[in-house]
Amino acid sequence: MDQLKRSLLDAPIIEKNGYHYFVHPISDGVPKLDPGLLREIVIRIIRKAKLEEVDRIVTPAAMGIHISTAVSLMTDIPLTVIRKRQYGLDDEVAISQQTGYSENEMYINDVREGERVLVLDDVLSTGGTLASVLEALDGIGAEVVDTVAVIKKVGGENKVADEGYRVKTLINVDVVDGEVVIVDENGDS
Repeated sequence: MDQLKRSLLDAPIIEKNGYHYFVHPISDGVPKLDPGLLREIVIRIIRKAKLEEVDRIVTPAAMGIHISTAVSLMTDIPLTVIRKRQYGLDDEVAISQQTGYSENEMYINDVREGERVLVLDDVLSTGGTLASVLEALDGIGAEVVDTVAVIKKVGGENKVADEGYRVKTLINVDVVDGEVVIVDENGDS
């Protein structure tokens, strides 16, 4: 996990409405995403997640798409993206997404009752997005086999844990005095 750790330690920090936000290629698309970093992350996800029981990968738009696409290509597991655009398709499910700095509507399409899913995301910070996604998938009747976020920002609210959901992570960080600090380089199991 050397590339991910190094890239996080070098990540610039910005403030958005009092929220300290690290800018990283996995979570923001800038600076450039090195293929070796993406490959390292995909290999770690494949090793950490319970893939043998999964029918489909589900990820919220937008920054989970590149990670989930790479995992899908490596595992031949189909991918569904939860979009911020409403299509009005049969069985579309609307969810409210709240993060530490924004609020949006998102829409799940083409996930069915009884499907076994792996939920992938880029960052677990406040847990607002993942908590909403997991609650909606439960409402659909999908079986969430596993949930993995690449990076967990510790030290604040965690709506996912508050709702009783468990999320595996690849690395846990905090922002202290304007710098990223690695809290657990192996993340949560």
